[in-house]
Amino acid sequence: MKGFPSLEQSTEAFKLLKQLKLHAEQEANYLPRGAGLSLIESTLENASGISVKLRDAKVEDLWSLTNFFRYRTQTFVLAVNLLDRFLAMMKVQPKHLPCIGVCCLNIAAKVVEEECNIAATHELIRISQCKFTVSDLSRMEKIISEKLKFQFQAVTALTFLHLYHAVALSHTSDRKEMLNLEKLEAQLKACLCRLVFSKARPSVLALSLLTLETEALQSEDLFEIAQYLQKHLKIADRELQYWRELVAKCMTEYSSPECSKPDNKKLVWIVSRRTAQHLHSSYCSIPELPTIPEGGWDESESEDSSEDMSCGEDSLSSSPGSDGEGRFFPELFRLQAKQRPTS
Repeated sequence: MKGFPSLEQSTEAFKLLKQLKLHAEQEANYLPRGAGLSLIESTLENASGISVKLRDAKVEDLWSLTNFFRYRTQTFVLAVNLLDRFLAMMKVQPKHLPCIGVCCLNIAAKVVEEECNIAATHELIRISQCKFTVSDLSRMEKIISEKLKFQFQAVTALTFLHLYHAVALSHTSDRKEMLNLEKLEAQLKACLCRLVFSKARPSVLALSLLTLETEALQSEDLFEIAQYLQKHLKIADRELQYWRELVAKCMTEYSSPECSKPDNKKLVWIVSRRTAQHLHSSYCSIPELPTIPEGGWDESESEDSSEDMSCGEDSLSSSPGSDGEGRFFPELFRLQAKQRPTS
């Protein structure tokens, strides 16, 4: 195809393609164990183990916490990878899942975020509304670290998504506005809230998102680039088509108004006055909320008395609120969702 020679001749593209090959060789090392994922899929909701529903709900909680603390998408994706790898190798009781989830997010933040942006452990526990202590989190972090052999850096679908996007930009700068990386990241996060996508090879999941977006944009150049990437990584047509169909189905369901989205979920945090005073100012600055008059405080109350902070769709939990509004999801999917018969 006409796009291939120019792609190979570009020095920048050549380096990116080399990185893709290297990551493709390593991606299997960071996949959750298939047998462990199958066990989760077969676990009934009221059983003693972790079910799909529990796992998916926990990932949605991690998404909300990621938004609240303004962590990067990479932090969320890595946290999900750590969570799935751990759950796929250990028999976990549901009561321990909240601590494990928050711990995975904390580990991921330490790997990805600048030190000054990482939330204090006690703040993370307080905001997550989980019933465990700082020492509990420390013990769990040690367990997870040992079981994962301290392999916190991982090759994920986001790794490939960024490289695919960079390859496209190196081929022609005109793709910058057309191929929206933020949009692709939002769609990836929606997929990661479904356990089934943890079975996909990261390179294939990322290419599924890219090819669906290429199809929506009807770009011949991007189509050629996507085909070249598939050939370069030796991804079979059958495998790509299988995951493309699942991704398309996920996007359609996610675009449905009946779908409860993590970033649109109404969260309630119980924050004491003492905690509120020590929270980072950026966590507490909510322009949409009315100012509480100083005279409204009852000075006779205990300093640890709790206040109920309800955060609706347009406040703390809606960091990529555009996800929930559908801006990052193809019109085709939204139309399909609206046309679906209601049960």
